[in-house]
Amino acid sequence: MSRIMCLSRGLICAKCKYSVQKSEPFVSLLTSRVKFRDQLIKRFISTARRPVITSYSHRHTALWMFGIGTGFVLALGLKYHDSASEHCECNAQKTDRAQTGSQYTAAIETSRDLLRRIKDEVGAPGMVIGVSVDGSQIWCEGVGYADLENRVPCGPETVMRIASISKPLTAAAVARLWEEGKIDLDAPVQKYVPEFPLKQFEGENVTITPRMLLSHLSGIRHYEKDGKKVREDKEKAKRLLKPPEKKEEKGSAENKEKPKAEDSSAKSKKKKKEFEQEEYYLKDNFENVIQALDLFKDDPLIFKPGSTFLYSTHAFTLLSAVVERVAGQRFLDHMMKMFRELGMLSTVPDENDPIIYNRSRFYHLNKKGRVVNCPYVDNSYKWAGGGFLSTASDLLLFGNALLYSYQMAEAKNTDGLLPGFLKPHTAKAIWAPVDKTEASWDKDGLYAQGWLVVEKQQKYGQCRSRRHYVSHTGGAVGASSVLLVLPREQLTNQKLLPPQGVVVTIITNMQSVGLNTTALKIAQTFDKAREEEIASA
Repeated sequence: MSRIMCLSRGLICAKCKYSVQKSEPFVSLLTSRVKFRDQLIKRFISTARRPVITSYSHRHTALWMFGIGTGFVLALGLKYHDSASEHCECNAQKTDRAQTGSQYTAAIETSRDLLRRIKDEVGAPGMVIGVSVDGSQIWCEGVGYADLENRVPCGPETVMRIASISKPLTAAAVARLWEEGKIDLDAPVQKYVPEFPLKQFEGENVTITPRMLLSHLSGIRHYEKDGKKVREDKEKAKRLLKPPEKKEEKGSAENKEKPKAEDSSAKSKKKKKEFEQEEYYLKDNFENVIQALDLFKDDPLIFKPGSTFLYSTHAFTLLSAVVERVAGQRFLDHMMKMFRELGMLSTVPDENDPIIYNRSRFYHLNKKGRVVNCPYVDNSYKWAGGGFLSTASDLLLFGNALLYSYQMAEAKNTDGLLPGFLKPHTAKAIWAPVDKTEASWDKDGLYAQGWLVVEKQQKYGQCRSRRHYVSHTGGAVGASSVLLVLPREQLTNQKLLPPQGVVVTIITNMQSVGLNTTALKIAQTFDKAREEEIASA
């Protein structure tokens, strides 16, 4: 009984200020009852033995009084518990969160099923997804394993390679420096990095600018070094299919054996798969980004700068050298400073020596289709283009920071609002499609400056309506990723404050996994759920 009395206050929520104040009368009454209990016990102990009948009668009455009092105190405690629960701030907060969660329960279930399907389809050991709506993180969950050998499950805190999502991060750093007037996007890169040699294309002097680097129009090679092969592949992709031309057959033995020689030559020049390129697996450590330029700075340009889109991670390495010189500090130091400003505290360079908590292992499928560990690699040659680690939550923060900056240009009343990470016109500029560009992960889009942009379009009535969105995917040794931002179409309601839209990110510890289509479907699912909730309100 004494234990029940001592624990009775626990019936009231101890976290809420209101419950503490409300429970004070109950506590004082409980204290008096405890004192009475102690006095009663002392009396029983100190009283000398008397005849059994007298002792039993006296104690029986006292115990009845003590029991009735205890029951009264417990009943009073329950009354205060109910009353406090009605006004409890903690319960109110839980209710708000529950209502927010229940609003998207169906969207989460649908998206979770889609995520698991994709994971099983590609054989990925683990995946982590994060979704935010209007700036608030709604869902962040890991499925599968971050470490297969030790059976470590994926979770929201799992750190993975984000691969080419590093490019939008670098683009944001360049944009900040441009806002500060420290960098001229249309100046020759040699103005900032004289170590990079002047270039020629077909005997003509050409200029490469930071703006070209941002939009992959510099002509600098990617991982394939054979320029002729790259140009041929580009032409094949553009060429319309034509029926093969019939040639006259010649009976000479010489001509009959010639096609065989050509066939064997063609087989030897068979196109390498993406992850068969040797530079993906570099193990050399580069002390700084200037040193990393040695990989490609003396190689001939594949295309004339400004003429043709050629996706290039090396181009972003050159861009990081520009950032380093303009900022006056090491590129990684400058980026870590930016991550702290954004609140991305789990985003770090993919260095092998430091102990990084919750870092995933990385995997790929061997020739037999089995999951195996990826080889050791050193990504110091491509920090800017594919060298960072992050979590789903950090990537959501970044996506929302840019969405906020972008929508500040459309906000009619900005009184009381903090400025965006980027100025509105800067955010608009980096999300503006650039002519002569393209992107492999969505043929409807064009590349901007560090992002793919798909513009809103509807050609025919009652047919497909294309939404405006921006995204970037990534592929690295043992990793694939996507970060997608689906802005709300119009901020017509003045009460709606930026950011308004859905941000989705998916990261996985398996290479060669396309995730953009899945992320777009999930973003549209949450966008639909939000619109239905607004319509029913």
